Parts: sequence; structure tokens; C-alpha cells
Amino acid sequence: MPKYIGAIRKPVKRANAERYLLIMLLSFAAAVILTRIYLQLTGFPQIGGGELHIAHMLWGGLLLFASTILMLTLANSWALSLSAILSGAGVGLFIDEVGKFITKTNDYFYPAAAPIIYAFFLLTVMLYLQIRRRESRDARSELYHAFENLGEAVDDDLDVYETANIQVRLERVVAAKDDYPDQALLAQALLDLLQSNQITLVEHQPTRWEKIAKSIKVFEDKYFKQPVHKIILVIGLGVFGVGSLIALAPVVLAIAAPNYLEQISQEIIATDLINNPAGLIWFATRLTLQGMVGLLLLGAALFLLIGRDQRGIALGYFGLLLYLLTVNLLVLYFDQFTTIIVTLIQFALFIGIIRYRQRFLDPQPLPVMHHQ
Repeated sequence: MPKYIGAIRKPVKRANAERYLLIMLLSFAAAVILTRIYLQLTGFPQIGGGELHIAHMLWGGLLLFASTILMLTLANSWALSLSAILSGAGVGLFIDEVGKFITKTNDYFYPAAAPIIYAFFLLTVMLYLQIRRRESRDARSELYHAFENLGEAVDDDLDVYETANIQVRLERVVAAKDDYPDQALLAQALLDLLQSNQITLVEHQPTRWEKIAKSIKVFEDKYFKQPVHKIILVIGLGVFGVGSLIALAPVVLAIAAPNYLEQISQEIIATDLINNPAGLIWFATRLTLQGMVGLLLLGAALFLLIGRDQRGIALGYFGLLLYLLTVNLLVLYFDQFTTIIVTLIQFALFIGIIRYRQRFLDPQPLPVMHHQ
């Protein structure tokens, strides 16, 4: 007489979920940046004629539909990678036209559009970091991941490294037999099959990601030894620090000389950068925040220069984090997408700081961005 129990509905993180999210993030960023560059260079052409205008939002929707169809119909692991690329590009093309969605005049150049796109990207980055940190070790997760990896055996592409990984996962499930007896029985049967040597294994072929990671590591070790890596960080942090302090100069002068405040306010309003008093306050807030963060970045560069690497890396990390999470939202509001290259350099510098800590300092990880 079979026994019946209730199904377990607790969600399980997919194996390699962080990799698929990273692919989606890169595709998303590339779609927005390349679209804006292309439209700027070509004078914002329109597809269609008369009353018709085929906005690139529709192409984004088409890519999202295609990625959904792929995930729902194909079980192959490569389908997930392709879906991540298509969905990232689709979301990028879709959200690039957010200015049209939120304004009655369908204003593509609405000032708040760029900060909204950037904030959406940052939220996705935070999600990626949380998923990357959360490694599931419970028996159900291990069995799910083992099943996903066993798909390689169906395609006659299971190698010795993948087999070892599956065996470790199955052994953890077997060890949890008191809590998951049925899953443990299934895991033991699979483990016996793998250990029977009846499954043909292939020679390990590095994946594309492994090749990329190895190439980056070789490049780092050859061209970015510690002195070179440090001087690049010092220059980058110093340039952004000095630039941010220079941006703060008008605020300091306005406080010291009220006549200068009136003069600079008229000049800013005359450029159509700001058209109301509230905008002027936000602009001053942006410059003030830039200056404060600039002090952190300049201090980080000086600490690195005098050999206080731990303190310099910590200041640089938090300074760039503040810049990326707060200052850039205001910068993009006023300057729209003219600061894309600067933002990309900041992200690269931020990654450079993390890599310096991992390679040359205490191996303890830096704190990550938390989304409250």
C-alpha cells in the first residue's frame, strides 16, 4: 500500500543561477548603452511611416517573449544562457523608453528617465549579489542541483569533475536521510549508479566561462602585479576625488559670497539645466554629495600612496559605493546619458578595488550592497 504525503513547495535556487543573472545584467547594460549611442550617432531615426512608429520597446518585448518561449519549451542548459542574453537585451530595450511611459507627452528625454533606468539596474545588481551569496546546502537543493548536472549524462557530456560534484551533492542528501528519507533513497540509488562505473565519462573540456576566467587570471598575473594595480587605483581614485571636489567649489563660493549665488543661479537657469527652485536645491545637493564623496576618494588615494592599503581600500570601496548608489542618480538626472562612460569607469574602478583586496590583502571579503 503506497503512502501519500503532502508535496514540498519551498522554492529552490537553480544551479548556476548567479551566472545566468550576470549574463542578463551584462546584456541589459549593453542593450541600453548601445541603443543610446546608436540613436545619438544616427540622429534618432524612426522605423515606420505616416502614423506608424515601431519603437524599440516593441523589439524588447519580442526578445522577452522569445526568451520566455525558450525557457518554457527547452530543457537544455544552453537554452538558459541564451534566454538570459535575450531577456537582458529585451529588458534593456524596453526600459530605455521609460520616459515615454511616465509622461503625457511621451518624452523620451524626460530627465527622470536615466535615474529610473540606473536605479532599476542597481536593484538587479543587488539581487545578483544576494543570490550569489546565498549558497543552499539543504538536501532538496542538493538533489535538485544534482539532477540538473546529470543532464550532461543524457547528452553524453558528463566528465570526471562534474561527476565528482554530483557525488558530493548526493552524499549530502544521503546524510540527511532522517529529515528527507525518500530523497535520501533516491540519492543513494543515483550514487550507486555513478560509483558503479557504468556511465561513460568524457574528457573535461573547459567551458567558455572557465576559459574567460582563466584568461583574466593570466592577464592579471602578467600585467597587473601589485605595484601596477595599486598605481591604477591611486590615479583613478585621485582623479575622481579631485574632480568631485572641484564640482563642490560653486557651493562653497555661494555660501561665502551671496552675490555669487545669485549670479551662478541665473547662469544655471539660463542653460535650461534647471527650471525651478526645487531643481536648484537638488542640483546643490548633488554637488554637495559629490564633494563629500570626493573627500573619501581622495583620502583613499592618499592612504594607498603611503602604504596604508587596508584603510585606503576600505575608504575607496565605501566612497565608490556611495557614488554609485546615490550621487550618480542625481548626476544622471541633470546630465542624462552623457555620463555613461564615467559611470562605467567607476564600476571598473570599484571592481578593481575588490580584486586588489582579494589578491593582495586580507582574504576576508568586503561587505556587499544590501537591499533593505
